[in-house]
Parts: sequence; C-alpha cells; structure tokens
Amino acid sequence: MPTPHIAAKAGEIAETVLMPGDPYRAKWAAENFLDDAVLVNEVRGMLGFTGTYKGNRVTIHGSGMGMPSLSIYANELITEYGAKTLIRIGSCGAMQHHIKVRDVVIAMTATTLSTPSRGIFKELNFAPCADYGLLEAAVAAARTKDTGVHVGGIYSSDVFYDERPDLTEIMVRHGILGVEMEAAELYNLAARHGVRALGIMTVSDHLLTHEALPSTDRERSFGDMVEIALEAAFA
Repeated sequence: MPTPHIAAKAGEIAETVLMPGDPYRAKWAAENFLDDAVLVNEVRGMLGFTGTYKGNRVTIHGSGMGMPSLSIYANELITEYGAKTLIRIGSCGAMQHHIKVRDVVIAMTATTLSTPSRGIFKELNFAPCADYGLLEAAVAAARTKDTGVHVGGIYSSDVFYDERPDLTEIMVRHGILGVEMEAAELYNLAARHGVRALGIMTVSDHLLTHEALPSTDRERSFGDMVEIALEAAFA
C-alpha cells in the first residue's frame, strides 16, 4: 500500500482528506481540531495525520507548495488510498478591494495559465470547478462564523514571485477574488477521478492594499477555515 511519497498502511488514510500546503499546518490542525490524531506519514517531511471530527474519520495531509506537488499527493491519496473528498485549506492573496485580510474565500472555479494536467487536455480549455455539494455546505458553515466570506473564481498561479502586473490587472477587472497555487489542479484531478473537491482559503495578504496578516495572528484566523472545511465535509 505505501506509495513513493506516502508511507501510510492500508486503512490509515480516511476517505475525507484536508490538504494544507504546509505540513506543519497539517500538524497544527490535527492537534487542534481532531480527536485521537495519529501520524500516518512523514516521508520527505510531508506530514499526514488521521483522527476523528465529531466521530467522523478525517486525514489532514500536507500537499506542498504549487500544483505539481499537490498533484503527486492528491493522485496517490485518490488512486492508492481511496480518498473521496479532498478539501484544500490554505492561504491566498486578495485581488478585490471589498475583500479584507482574514476573510475566507471559497473557490467556485479556478483560473490558471498552466497545470500539470495541461498535457492531457492539449488544446482543450477545461474549466475546473468545485463540487457543488461541498461548496454549498461550506458557504452555510462560513455564514455561522464571525468572518467575511466570499464565493467565486480564484486564480491558481504556477509562480510565487510573479512579474506579470498586466495579468493581475486583467484578473482584478474580471472579478477574480484571490490568488493561490494549488486549487486548479486539485479540481482537475477530482473531475478526472470522480471525487469531490473544494478549495477554502484564508486571506493572508492583499495584492491591492499590500496589507498582510502578521504571522502571530495566522493560526487564529486559519481556525475558521479548518472548521468550515470539516463542517462542509460531513454536512
């Protein structure tokens, strides 16, 4: 059962998997939101934990940064471990003035220049989107929180240090809510394998105002996102 990147034994990965980019955020979320969390993977430092949330089995497993890294872990979790629901929990940069730092963005669609799936789609301009049931449940859960929530299109970038201000301007003009680096490929893989996927992001910085969330405040703000994801998974 172990794969080249995940050492978990058969049955140690739950059908519901939350995927933060940072493996240490996976550890923090497991320790703070799951009961009886057990470390099930640490290959290459990519930590994964399985426990329960309100009696439901959940795995929280890091994805690494960027779509190629996420593609490796999501593929193995789906094809080798039977994951059926995968929810990205991470951070994003806001791209609209009405969005504030600490708000939550729920990605209905994910625009991108390129993903690891581009070789499969060739000339097809495939439009990856979230699972509607998860999306609807996440919005309902988010509205119970004392935080701003925004639902719509995001941009999944394949670079962190972007040098295309013209592209940013076009996306702002067309209503893109925020930028991150993983969701588009997660949505591609979910469509390919017939599983559920959703991206839920906390706004950690703002591309227009240049405000940024202090590192000391991030865990408190990210907690709402984790709870929204868990509630949506089992609604």
